[in-house]
Amino acid sequence: MAMLAATVAFSIDAMLPALPQIGAELTPGDVNRAQLIVTSFVLGMGIGTFFSGPLSDRFGRKPVVMGGALLYVAGALGAYISDTLYWMLAARVLQGLGASGPRVASLAMIRDLYSGPRMAQILSFVLMVFSLVPALAPLMAVGLISVAGWRSIFLAFIAFSAITLIWLGLRQPETLATEKRASLNLERIWHATLEVLRHPTTRLSICVQTLGFAMLFIAISTTQPVFDLTYGWGHSFHFWFGGIAVVAASSSIINARFVMRYGMRAIIKTAFTIQIGLSLTMALAVVLPLPLQWEFPIYVLWTLGLFYQAGLTIGNLNALALEPMGHIAGVAASVVSAISTIGAAVIAAPIGLMFNGTPLPMAVASMICAAFGAYLTNKIRRPTDT
Repeated sequence: MAMLAATVAFSIDAMLPALPQIGAELTPGDVNRAQLIVTSFVLGMGIGTFFSGPLSDRFGRKPVVMGGALLYVAGALGAYISDTLYWMLAARVLQGLGASGPRVASLAMIRDLYSGPRMAQILSFVLMVFSLVPALAPLMAVGLISVAGWRSIFLAFIAFSAITLIWLGLRQPETLATEKRASLNLERIWHATLEVLRHPTTRLSICVQTLGFAMLFIAISTTQPVFDLTYGWGHSFHFWFGGIAVVAASSSIINARFVMRYGMRAIIKTAFTIQIGLSLTMALAVVLPLPLQWEFPIYVLWTLGLFYQAGLTIGNLNALALEPMGHIAGVAASVVSAISTIGAAVIAAPIGLMFNGTPLPMAVASMICAAFGAYLTNKIRRPTDT
């Protein structure tokens, strides 16, 4: 399950070191548009999640993973041969559509077997691997670029997907029994979707997850330009990014250890509250302004905080959202993932394009998202609450 989830992180983070070269080759008039390669993948993944959940309820989890992988490979091949930014973005959307299959089906597999804090604990271990992939992906991408050019990264995506599929086929049994599979009845799917959106716990969890994902996508899509153009550390960006990812991976371990003791909502609220302070500090460092040699460590700490926050919140929010939805886990996983991902991409893309040579727009946006996230978390109630 961790490797399936890591497909998403690998597909995003391996592209970051290539953004300057892609921008220079495909959009030389406005190199900042190259970051759309990140958000276009996220958008495709969000759209795909609307369909992958119901399909997994009908045909089982494993067939949806495998079908999604075929689309993912087709998108990777399309991106490999693209000669314009528009075709590249279209191929990345297709790649994201394919990645939605493994993403949603793996979450539904876990929900088939676990619920509540135990599910949050399992997801924490999944996210630990998910968090370590960003440490390795940029390093591997730099090596591939130096040997075979930036297009070779897409061939690595294909190889990664093939390895994961073989492992899944050999080692993971199907978790949805044949007698529990639902027909592709549009009326049933519609009523299940309405049930997801009407349940206050699930609805609020989706809103909070959207804000959390938005902060993460803002950081990911802009971190390479900030390291390079703002602070002059572009030549060693992959080492910095990898180090941040390694440290942030410990957040999942901490969550797995303490979620049973303190509860999911307390950890989520604490993470957002800390992020408000970090984002405010980042914004003040730019506005004052502090010397760049002082501002840079604050930026690294702020970015680390965003990745750390993801490890402390995403698994918990998924568990909260899906806890009342065990009887429609596939559709619920689709709706939760689709709305939060598309919503986050819609928030993050314009903010990323507002990059003005400083991290100020991103810091202010993150502070606002964190404040709303903390406020809405206070309103979430679990079915066991009285």
